[in-house]
Amino acid sequence: MDFTHIIEDKIRRAYDDGEFENLPGFGKPLILEDVSGIPEELRMAYKLLKNAGYSEEEKQVRKEMMTIEDLIRKCQDPEEKQNLQKRLNQKLHRYNGMMSKKGAQTNSSLFKNYEQKIHKKLGL
Repeated sequence: MDFTHIIEDKIRRAYDDGEFENLPGFGKPLILEDVSGIPEELRMAYKLLKNAGYSEEEKQVRKEMMTIEDLIRKCQDPEEKQNLQKRLNQKLHRYNGMMSKKGAQTNSSLFKNYEQKIHKKLGL
């Protein structure tokens, strides 16, 4: 079934009713983002993540957390392992702070319990 004519009719009526006037950015040029450095097959996923508010900083912090977790698993020295755990806790606290600023749900009992442990370890 072809809905093209129905869609075009709705757009035409909205335009005639003035629903496209006074929109944010009305009359201003579009700011096009350069995505030439992103492989074509990943561009849509990149745009979805970006539009959802996923930032490069979050990506970097998550990457650092995963690296530290790998180091903890392979570490044999208890003192070094404890230092790595402190670094991981700091990164996790920072990540949760970024997520809570965006309104992401980090209020589960798991996060609350872990957050209390982090605060205790960091003396906050």
